[in-house]
Amino acid sequence: MIKSLPLNKLVQSPRNVRRHGDPAADAELKASIAAHGLLQNLIVRPASRGKFEVEAGERRRRAMLALADDKILPKDHEVTCLVLEDSADAAVETSLAENFHRLAMNPADEAQAFAALIDAGTSTDQVARRFGLTVRFVEGRLRLATLAPVVFEALASGEITLDLAKAFGATSDQEIQARVFEQVSSAYYAPSADSIRRMVLSGTVRGSDPRARLVGRDAYIAGGGRIERELFDDDDSESWVDVALLENLAAAEMEKRAKALAVEQGLAWVKPTLDPYASHDLVEGLVRLPAEPAPLTEAELARLDELDASYDEHAAILEDEDSAEEAVAAAEATIEAIERECQDIRAKPPELAPELKAEAGMILVLSRDGTPVLQPVFYGEREAHVDDDDDAVEVVPGDGSEGKRRAALSKRLVDELAMQRRDILALHVASDPGLALDIMVFTLADADTHDWRSRAATTLRGSVPAGPIIGFEAKDAPASASLADLRSGLDETWRSGEDASTRFEMFRALSDESRAAWLGFVVARTLEASLNMVGERHIAFQDHLGSLIGIDLAQWWRPTAANYFDRVSKQVILDALTDVGGLELSSRFASVKKGDLAMSAERVFAGTYITEVEVRERALAWVPEVMRFAGQSASDAGDEPQDSDADCVANDDHQPPSEVAA
Repeated sequence: MIKSLPLNKLVQSPRNVRRHGDPAADAELKASIAAHGLLQNLIVRPASRGKFEVEAGERRRRAMLALADDKILPKDHEVTCLVLEDSADAAVETSLAENFHRLAMNPADEAQAFAALIDAGTSTDQVARRFGLTVRFVEGRLRLATLAPVVFEALASGEITLDLAKAFGATSDQEIQARVFEQVSSAYYAPSADSIRRMVLSGTVRGSDPRARLVGRDAYIAGGGRIERELFDDDDSESWVDVALLENLAAAEMEKRAKALAVEQGLAWVKPTLDPYASHDLVEGLVRLPAEPAPLTEAELARLDELDASYDEHAAILEDEDSAEEAVAAAEATIEAIERECQDIRAKPPELAPELKAEAGMILVLSRDGTPVLQPVFYGEREAHVDDDDDAVEVVPGDGSEGKRRAALSKRLVDELAMQRRDILALHVASDPGLALDIMVFTLADADTHDWRSRAATTLRGSVPAGPIIGFEAKDAPASASLADLRSGLDETWRSGEDASTRFEMFRALSDESRAAWLGFVVARTLEASLNMVGERHIAFQDHLGSLIGIDLAQWWRPTAANYFDRVSKQVILDALTDVGGLELSSRFASVKKGDLAMSAERVFAGTYITEVEVRERALAWVPEVMRFAGQSASDAGDEPQDSDADCVANDDHQPPSEVAA
């Protein structure tokens, strides 16, 4: 029976099957009821005290209550309802049917409906306001309404997705849209939104295009491709007309290369893309696998030693004021070649553990010069059970409990619920700084545990930089030794936990001091290598940190023959001696051979050479300009003389350097 009932007499039914809402959709519903009234009856059932329980239409009831709170509707607003007199079980079935069989509007239908309203004189602002939508959403649907008829019909019938339709809409030229649609419809591969966007925006492609370089002129023409060439065009500037054919040929070539590389590298798969990078869509659902650069061979290490020696010889030519111009030019060219070769030797591709390789894959990108390039990152596929018939994900309880019924949820719903739960968890973590700090420190510390099969809980990363020289360790340097002592003193009992959850609980159980020590260590180990010099080694923020802390570099690093003086020219050593003792000191060593000079300089700057007290103090405080933190003068870097006894730099109590230096 249909009746008009006061809004304040309607209450929520405990049998209503809908338990969750969507704030954005609820806002849209509220705006719609405000603009157009209630377009669908509520289904209610009589309850006690003259009330009626809403079996179907709870969202509409709440929207009207919100409008009543806003004084838009009266609290006793008359609501048209279908009143049921049947059983409670039937009411539940009615509620389920009313919610279950709803079908969201197709984007094409929405586009036509919005376009009709605009044609009738309604503005986009008014449409957005009346339906509780954003202006951008309405404008996006209106753009769909201007698609070429063949593309629009494909969207309406479900032949193409909304993302693909938007890609066609990257150009307003319906002729181009229709031509590209016809071309991709006959392609053997499923086109991506990026591919379609490229094709509709490029009426033609230059001969220098990466896809053109990959496929080659002969293969393109053999496939039926057309080329237009102006009088002064060359192979790079000529126009390749059939873009879709070129995409097809390029995709096929990349697929062929990818399969060959997978076999060659012993990988489970290689995914190709015509982009010069791995897009988010391409790596979605994948997890990075741990890989380290391959160790240098004995031959490579020996070659690096040879190159270092050759570099020093040619650097001496550059620093010698009497060198001829021809010799300087040759030395500069040789040094450039040495640096290139050193970089090539050290830039070794990452290697994956053999037991992981059979399940791993890589991404093959197309570089801007048309060369297929394997990105040096290994990926593994996360395990997921997908129902291909209905794009549904089989959901099993995450706690591994047995006997619980499995549910089939759409992938969209799974993603939406995951994001909402993420936000709920994020709100509570943000409200508890102590917990947030523990999560951050634990995540960075636990990165050493290569449990690649489990998805990372956060995007926090604090990997250790490889440094410009692989394998180099200044083991005898006081700071390096103290840092190693600090590392060995960290409490690692939590690492015995078998999974991340157990390890985290054990980590939180550590004392405040132990967790604080881990905080300092995990942040410290992320620091990149830098110097106070112009070029790629310069990091201004590190200079700021060093000056802010007031680090006395002379206490932690002293120049020796091995770590400095043997590696620089004779003039650099004499300049250093002049810095601390004037010309009087440097002139004593002007005629000494380079090898002997390096050993003598080591003694001067270690404070063991017999000289004036003032000279000794300045020598003990001296470090090269590139080692100082910007903003520090030579005197700032070490105001107090340093005892020559090596014990003065020991850090027996694992104190931070700023405390030891004080």
